[in-house]
Amino acid sequence: MKRIVLLAIWMMAGTGLYAQKPAIPRDAQLEAKIEKTLAKMTLDEKIGQMLELNLDVMGKMTVENAKVDREKVRSVLQQYGRPDSEIDAMVKLGDQEIIDKLGSFPVDIYQGETKRIWKINEVMLDTLISKWKVGSILNAPGSSAASLEDWQKWIRLIQEKSMKHLGIPDIYGLDHNHGVTYTKGGTLFPQPINLGASFNTDLAFRGAEITAYESRAANCPWVYNPVVDLSRDPRWPRMWESFGEDAIVNSKMVVAEIKGYQGEDNNHIDRFHVGTSTKHYFAYGAPWTGKDRTPAYLAPQMIREKYFEPFKAAALAGTLTMMVNSASVNGVPLHASYEYLTKWLKEDLQWDGFLVTDWADINNLYSREKVAKDKKDAIRIAINAGIDMSMDPYSVEFCILLKELVNEGKVKMERIDDAVRRILRAKYRLGLFDEPNTGGKGFEKFGCEEFAQASLKAAEESMVLLKNEDGILPLNGNHNSPFSIPNSQFKKILLTGPNANQMRCLHGGWSYTWQGSKAEDLTEQYNTIYEALCNKYGKENIILEQGVTYNENGAYYDENEPQIDKAVAAAAQADVIIAAIGENTYTETPGNLTNLWLSENQRNLVKALAKTGKPIILVLNEGRPRLIADIEPLAKAVVDILIPGNYGGDALANLLAGDANFSGKLPITYPKEINSLNTYDYKVSEEVGTMAGAYNYDAKVSLQWPFGYGMSYTTFEYSNLKVDKAQFTADDILTVSVDVKNTGSRAGKEAVLLYSSDLVASVVPDNKRLRDFTKMSLEPGETKTVTFSLPAKALAFVGADCRWTLEEGDFVLRVARLSQTINCTQTKVWDTPNI
Repeated sequence: MKRIVLLAIWMMAGTGLYAQKPAIPRDAQLEAKIEKTLAKMTLDEKIGQMLELNLDVMGKMTVENAKVDREKVRSVLQQYGRPDSEIDAMVKLGDQEIIDKLGSFPVDIYQGETKRIWKINEVMLDTLISKWKVGSILNAPGSSAASLEDWQKWIRLIQEKSMKHLGIPDIYGLDHNHGVTYTKGGTLFPQPINLGASFNTDLAFRGAEITAYESRAANCPWVYNPVVDLSRDPRWPRMWESFGEDAIVNSKMVVAEIKGYQGEDNNHIDRFHVGTSTKHYFAYGAPWTGKDRTPAYLAPQMIREKYFEPFKAAALAGTLTMMVNSASVNGVPLHASYEYLTKWLKEDLQWDGFLVTDWADINNLYSREKVAKDKKDAIRIAINAGIDMSMDPYSVEFCILLKELVNEGKVKMERIDDAVRRILRAKYRLGLFDEPNTGGKGFEKFGCEEFAQASLKAAEESMVLLKNEDGILPLNGNHNSPFSIPNSQFKKILLTGPNANQMRCLHGGWSYTWQGSKAEDLTEQYNTIYEALCNKYGKENIILEQGVTYNENGAYYDENEPQIDKAVAAAAQADVIIAAIGENTYTETPGNLTNLWLSENQRNLVKALAKTGKPIILVLNEGRPRLIADIEPLAKAVVDILIPGNYGGDALANLLAGDANFSGKLPITYPKEINSLNTYDYKVSEEVGTMAGAYNYDAKVSLQWPFGYGMSYTTFEYSNLKVDKAQFTADDILTVSVDVKNTGSRAGKEAVLLYSSDLVASVVPDNKRLRDFTKMSLEPGETKTVTFSLPAKALAFVGADCRWTLEEGDFVLRVARLSQTINCTQTKVWDTPNI
């Protein structure tokens, strides 16, 4: 036996399988425990570990004083694409009939004093674990936040039954995406797009660390985060859930978050940290239509260079699990791709975590993608491709069909053992066998002021000042600021726009509820923009007249009949106007759009106010860049706050008043027109000024603001850019340094971005690529030297033959307006998939 094992290892080494070290170093004792547990398990127990069910299956939502709001019913069904005839028939039913049909919907359909109370069914829970051996449960009842006490009670009961019947703990998962989304009283942070705008990995680490602590306080050991779907298409409704359009920003942020979530030792994660599920592997954010969960069509080179890169970084950082893209890439559903799931991720990177589907996505292989004839065939395809756990939220049919497939020889026992081994490994790494439950003593800091201040700091660093004509900001007025600027003094502010007095807009989707709606009772202790400005400047100095408001009983884009005349009349009493405009909350398919322009009502509001002659400050509160080219020229200042979380109002007030300084930069390219949706790293041939001959050809890239753009109340001067090697080869490390001086009168933070451009290549090169970044604080007059260590191989690209290639020739390295040209003296082409 020993000789056979050695021969197998030698053969696999010959194929290059072991060329990559394991992403997480193997722990021999932990692996021995896994094998011992696996050896005792029956086929039913193994298959049960591979199923993840929704908690709603194990209980019932009871409704007291039920009264249905039919407009909400109509809106919900419209968002889910139901035909008008079905909607009309539904709203004509009685309240109880509607509740029976829609009561379990993850959206509130009630009005008045209706109360929804979820109760667990212990008999059902016991059956699902004892008979079907279910290994994982997810989600919040009705997709709505529960209390710390409820989570403790429910998950503890699940663990008790799991240990009793299986001797194996459950791994419970929640979408704690920007803080503890589904736990009342916890800390919510700015959304990931804001963290990208901060260009500060320390903020990402700290937010993840706090979220891990508060998740464990709620007895939850597993979170479906971080999200590193590159947000390169502003039409996509989940753009705000990742760190922006760039692969390096997403890669560095995901590494920081994984360390914050999981701690220092991925093999032994302590009770204050959680396992991560990096998602959605991969190219989920690149749908051809811009609609959620629709196909992507991407060049293989772009997939390898950009879309795969953050997931590679996550795997090598030790993420315990990954969630897979719901859609397809180049006609291949990710859930069906052995190449992408097993070869690229598990074999090439030697990543030993497990892959979980997104919501019912194996079903989609036959119901939507049409690559399987039925559910059984879909399970065969997905499991053989490399899926380890099926999020099949409402059915145990997965267990029945997968067992049949194993008995028929269509899914090998080796594949089942591999999947279960990976799931057990995550549970052992999380310490769930020794301590299935956490919370209570030791978690007294849950929801504390220290965590709130961390969220506030992240919000302040993530807001982006895009325009500041005549130094209108900061607005000092009657506020006693040490940074008084005479020409920005004033007495009264008119605050207008639909986002002016809404907590929902500040915290965004995945906040207490799936869509971030109907959660006002959970956010009363936080300040809207209006409340924060009243606290900062005095209520007597703030006039609130919104002019345009959202219809909270409709879809996210629905607005009430505008009252623009009232806002215009109120402007007569004001010295300056702040227009808080943008979007209401959404996520996933309900967030799809048909028009990227900011709503006509909101743009008309700004246009009408501009006619008053009062200076206007636009505050953009949006998850994706809505087009504003017709109103931007009417504003003296523009601030993009993105989706800054529960302390976003306070952060904005601090920044507008000058009590904090802007330091955010755009992590996306802000488009100016619908036919110029592009990213900063476009191919050089995409921007051609003219074409000789008979044609009048103009392909200039038009944009509102570029990636990496952001202003401050102080100024920074860059000088002395140096590269330690004028000539280099693929094996070199380039040391790049630059001096940065604060030349203004205020302390400030500056994100320093290092770009490269390949001047001539065998495939059309990118305009430029971000290669590294850092952020630092500078006092007035202070100079610091920033040093980057850049592996020369990082300048390589994926060639037409899909191999990594670094070609001889000139490259330009840029920081701000400084540049240095360096020369690669020797071409190298790699035979390995990753370098």
